[in-house]
Amino acid sequence: MPAKPKVALYWCASCGGCEESVVDLAEDILFVIENVDIVYWPVAMDFKKHDVVAMKDGSISACLVNGAIRTSEQEEMAKLLRQKSKLLIAYGSCAHTGGIPSLSNQFSREQILKYVYEECPSVDNPQKARPQVRLVENGRETTIPAFRNVVRALDQVVDVDYYIPGCPPTPKLLKQALLAILSGQLPEKGTVLAPDVALCEECPRKDSKPIDLAFTEFKRPHQILIDPEKCLLAQGIICMGPATRGGCEALCTKGNMPCTGCFGPTSRVRDQGAKILASICSNIAAKDDEGIQKTLEGIPDPVGTFYRYGLAQSLLRRRVDLGAEPTTEAR
Repeated sequence: MPAKPKVALYWCASCGGCEESVVDLAEDILFVIENVDIVYWPVAMDFKKHDVVAMKDGSISACLVNGAIRTSEQEEMAKLLRQKSKLLIAYGSCAHTGGIPSLSNQFSREQILKYVYEECPSVDNPQKARPQVRLVENGRETTIPAFRNVVRALDQVVDVDYYIPGCPPTPKLLKQALLAILSGQLPEKGTVLAPDVALCEECPRKDSKPIDLAFTEFKRPHQILIDPEKCLLAQGIICMGPATRGGCEALCTKGNMPCTGCFGPTSRVRDQGAKILASICSNIAAKDDEGIQKTLEGIPDPVGTFYRYGLAQSLLRRRVDLGAEPTTEAR
């Protein structure tokens, strides 16, 4: 009997939903167990880093890495798994485009550490102590991962072969990807393994979207009784559908909530946030500064709205601190 393909899964900076999505395969997980040999999955099985180090380079058929890269440990593991894997797959929004963790790129490393360890209302730390990367005490050395300056998507650290988008990816996409890996019938390197069409194409509300939206105000979902049959944009609710890749089966809009953009852009869109922002701004009814400003007040968090999952891969990418000292710590 031929050896089963070896598969690895690893969790970097993310919420853990991508790990749970594997279990969402339900009975299809039996298919996975029967057809692949899971050689590394720390969240579910007892594997250690030295197990990976001992493997031959390229011996893992496919490795699914979820989560963005924030710490030195995550960067080290991403490089190690790249070395050991024939195929490295960015699994989920955080690995694909930076995800929600990359929203922290709006703030400097110092701002984050100062708030978390000194200014947070629930913190009692009069000494203003912070974790140290290296500590030697009584002849014993302890180290912890370094906290990098920015959050990066996986392909900003290592070469990535394929991407499976979503927060988290759907069981359907995961199964299709595994079948493609097992059959060897994979598309061109760099492909996002999801339909390359806008979400609006699979949204059941698409026929109710007017040609001229003419926004006069924007409302958040909790401020309005949403019509389950009508286009959300037509109701003045920001929906990322026009700038977001389909393939999620329109789960959010079917659940009477707007798309928040977790599948990232299609191949024809360079910057997902800029794409939807340009569309929205061109459809604001008011033409004077005061009227435009009043309309836009209904979007209190533009970065969190338009770049919720993709700030690391956007043209903006991160906040620039003018006058800050150069650093080699990150990237």
